[in-house]
Parts: sequence; C-alpha cells; structure tokens
Amino acid sequence: MSSPPSLTLFRGFPSKPAYVWSPFVTKLEARLRFAGLAYTTDQGAPVKAPRGKIPYLHISKEKNGASEMLSDTQLISEKLVAEGLADDLNGNLTAAEKAHDLAFRALLEDKLYFYQNYERWEQNYYTMRSGVLSALPYPAQILVGKLAYNKMSATLYGQGTSRFTPEEITKFKTEIWENVEALLTASRGKAMKKQDGGMFFVLGGGTPTEADTTLFAFIASGLVCDA
Repeated sequence: MSSPPSLTLFRGFPSKPAYVWSPFVTKLEARLRFAGLAYTTDQGAPVKAPRGKIPYLHISKEKNGASEMLSDTQLISEKLVAEGLADDLNGNLTAAEKAHDLAFRALLEDKLYFYQNYERWEQNYYTMRSGVLSALPYPAQILVGKLAYNKMSATLYGQGTSRFTPEEITKFKTEIWENVEALLTASRGKAMKKQDGGMFFVLGGGTPTEADTTLFAFIASGLVCDA
C-alpha cells in the first residue's frame, strides 16, 4: 500500500494560530480535515504562490518523488478528489442541489468576502495591517501595508463594493447573515425531526457539502479577525 502524499499548506500568516484571518485558508483546512488528510502549515507568500493567491498547497509524493504546487481552494479540492485523496462532498447531490450549493458558496465568496474586506481594509486599516503583516518589522509594515491597501482599494472600487455607502454595505452584510441563519435554523429543525443526534448541515442534508466548508470558514474568519 502506497504512502499518502506529504501536504504542506501555505497560509500567508505565521503558522502558530489555529485559525488565520483569511476565510479561504480556513476553507481549505476544513476540506483537508473532512478528508482526514494530515498536513503541515507554513507561511509562504503571494509572490511564491501559483496564481499569486493565498492559500496554496504543496503535494509531495514519496513513491515517485513527484511534487506539485496548487492554488485556488476549489481547484485544489477538485484535484484531491480526482486523485482519490478526498471524497467528493457533492457527489451524491442532485443537479438542483449542486446548483444550490454553488449559489451559496458564491454568495459568501463573491459578495460577503468583499463586504468584509471593505470593513477590514477601509474601516479598520491599522488593525488589519498589523494583523496580516505581523511577521514584518514595523517600518516594512508601513510600506507594504500602503501597497496592499492601494491594491485592495482599487479592487473594491472596480468590483463595486466601495461605491456604496458604509451604511448600505452594513445592510448588505446583515441581510446575508440573516438569510444564512434562516437556512441553518431550517436545517437544524429538519435534523431534530430525524433525530440525527443534533448534527446538521447548511443545505439540510445528512452529510456536509462544499458549502459547509465555505460557511465554516467565513464564520471562523469573522470570529478570529480583529479588524
């Protein structure tokens, strides 16, 4: 029986905290844990990452010495499934359920993510700078922080979020979380009727889907981030 590959997850933050501020890092960690895959963590950096994105994953296969660097949480998940390292969480969903799963993930990753970044970078810049650049000496934090802020500010304007008022953005975020809560409440009620031991998932099924990894990540990120 061949040995499992060695996995190193580059999180963009010092490797000590159990959770980091990026929801996409936590999403990938949840996916690895759901699959029962052991991994180590390292800091890494966007300039070293495929696609220039955090997180990224290094896979080293002991059997043939091959190694691969992967980026983008969804593509990494698909790669792990394709190589038989992880189960397909959405494999048993119907076509309609897969559409609901995809829509839910898009709501968080393509809408809520930008609202959160507005709050972090535009409204709590100094806290955000200190948190994400804590590994750098203070003078470097000032320079790199300014570059990061300018890039994020341009992204938020181009994407459209910063064209709204702070009050409107807060309203949008509140609406998303209220609807997420409604889904979870309904799923919990469904599980209690089935007497599933209190375990429930966001789409109401009996097992987790990709949507659950995303939701867990955004909840954890919101709880641990100081900005």
